[in-house]
Amino acid sequence: MTRDKRFDILFEPVDIGPVVARNRFYQVPHCNGMGYRDPSAVAAMRGVKAEGGWAVVCTEQVEIHYSSDITPFIELRLWDDRDIPMLAGMAGKIHEHGSLAGLELAYNGLNGPNFYGREVPMAPTGFPVATFTYDPVQARTMDKEDIRNIRRWHRAGALRAKKAGFDLVYVYAGHGLSFIHHFLARRFNHRTDEYGGSLENRVRLLKELLTDTKEAIGDDCAVACRFSLDELMGERGLEKAEAEDMIGLVAEIPDLWDFVLAGWENDSRTSRFCGEGGQEDYLAGVKALTSKPVVGVGRYTSPDRMASIVRKGLVDLVGCARPSIADPFLPEKIREGRLEDVRECIGCNICVSGDFTMSPIRCTQNPSMGEEWRKGWHPERYRPKETDKPVLVIGAGPAGLEAAHALGKRGYEVAIAEKTTELGGRVARESRLPGLAAWARVRDYRVQQIAKLANVETYFDSGLDASNVFELGYPRVVLATGAEWRRDGVGRCWLAPVPAEDGVRVYTPDDIMDGGAQEGERILIWDDDHYYMGGVVAELMARDGRKVVYSTPAVEVSAWTRNTMEQHFIQERLIDLGIEIRCCRNLESLEAGGAELSCVYSGRKERLAADAVVLVTSRQPVAALRTELESRKDEWSAAGIEDVAVIGDALAPATIAHAVYAGRRYAEEIDAPRTTGDSVPFRREIAELLAD
Repeated sequence: MTRDKRFDILFEPVDIGPVVARNRFYQVPHCNGMGYRDPSAVAAMRGVKAEGGWAVVCTEQVEIHYSSDITPFIELRLWDDRDIPMLAGMAGKIHEHGSLAGLELAYNGLNGPNFYGREVPMAPTGFPVATFTYDPVQARTMDKEDIRNIRRWHRAGALRAKKAGFDLVYVYAGHGLSFIHHFLARRFNHRTDEYGGSLENRVRLLKELLTDTKEAIGDDCAVACRFSLDELMGERGLEKAEAEDMIGLVAEIPDLWDFVLAGWENDSRTSRFCGEGGQEDYLAGVKALTSKPVVGVGRYTSPDRMASIVRKGLVDLVGCARPSIADPFLPEKIREGRLEDVRECIGCNICVSGDFTMSPIRCTQNPSMGEEWRKGWHPERYRPKETDKPVLVIGAGPAGLEAAHALGKRGYEVAIAEKTTELGGRVARESRLPGLAAWARVRDYRVQQIAKLANVETYFDSGLDASNVFELGYPRVVLATGAEWRRDGVGRCWLAPVPAEDGVRVYTPDDIMDGGAQEGERILIWDDDHYYMGGVVAELMARDGRKVVYSTPAVEVSAWTRNTMEQHFIQERLIDLGIEIRCCRNLESLEAGGAELSCVYSGRKERLAADAVVLVTSRQPVAALRTELESRKDEWSAAGIEDVAVIGDALAPATIAHAVYAGRRYAEEIDAPRTTGDSVPFRREIAELLAD
């Protein structure tokens, strides 16, 4: 295949101060939940992206000093020279494939509660720390000596980054997460000295840090500035016009500008609330303020859109975080003309949840993400098969499709038996719900890849029982039959069925997705799942003209989505749709004409009128075939069956990312010895004990 000439512009080199990016694909800094705890895993992950063609591959934010740590979040650290080898390993992995290595120096100030170092946080003005949770910590106001110290610490961090081998070093002023941003923003900076008040004064520290960094390392390393164009708060916050005036004061000092929105939740919105290129209106015009190259982001997965924003003069380099996670080889596939092989980001932000849960990054589309070093998985390369034994995959949801896809690429003969006439399972169904259309990419990518594999056959309308499985005689059988939503209300609150009177109209999300629940005008949705489904179903029914009451035992709507940075967007949408929200309510019983609820704190009960109730609580595996096969295990040998595995939601319901991971894991481990659980099945970093 050859590359379409329309995309040649994306492969032009770009000068960035003293260094040159080989193309316009730029992996902007992004978190990963591994950081200083799992440095080898981070290094391998960044190296795979360089291998995949990203001209610049950056770290996440790197703490420069012990006086500002963001515990419990796990990022990188460059507190002293002992941290250099860890970071040098990352730079080395990136350089192996000819890419530039970028490092984002960070001092968080108000965003760092310092739970690890127990130092008093510092800020331009002493306010309560501005963290993602209501941490009971306040910062103190910095004096002139503090400012001089931070300038020295920042310069030392830049020199260490250079010593570690990085080609590009950030002065981080973005997202509302950096102390520099706090100096820039009027709402955080109430100073009356030369670092506060006027726009020029608030920019002073940024100018000093940019100049310090350039003087320290600028002969060999490019200096980048990550800068927020708008906080989307109106007059209360930093707005684009003021941001442009600030840029004008320092426009020519850095070698590159990386423009973002603040806060992080605005910069990385889920696809449910923002489409591709959602920041282009904010990028418009800023490139004219500087002669230096500009990076901008917008969850770009389309090469046409990427080429367009370069031709329009919005950016010089296409910044990507989430698309580079979903497909580390996105640039290489565009270069080779293999657009059908691009694994497009679905914008679900399950990757972001790794940072919020302090766990290794994961991706719904790319199950190898975070496992490059730990398990040796690669997003594009698969180990060849070890036997000629064919595999029967029963169920074509996300787990089954990924298992078949990975097994096929390993070279195994695979048959997929799907009981319906549609591939995708829960992904196909859920992608038809409001705001989730992009999630269909999980199905589409795998279906397209499987179609290219002659050794994988798909059979529709193929609901199988145990006798059918025995007749087919496949030595390896994997059950990926999925799960279904419970109708009895069992979940976190209720571990036994909810008491219910006869005749109560009770529905599940499955009913809704099947087009059911048409009766009744007033609908109660009780959400004990706390992820996206309850809010999505409420939105769907409200848009259908129903009077919807959303109730949950949690203190807010879709509580777990704080980890995907969309909770407040979900709650805002439900409010705008006129949905009545009743939080902190347990479901006591279902009654004719409604339900009885109780306050989770006081136990005070109330009756709520409703024509029907939708229970969004938990799911249970579709286990009929598994149960039947296990009951007839003595017949396996005669039928030629050596092994029956259960994966994904059919084993234990979880996220789509869990299901896809389960499919890849089955394919990777199909011929491995059965684990006994007596040893750790992946590599991990072991801390070295220092002498007393």
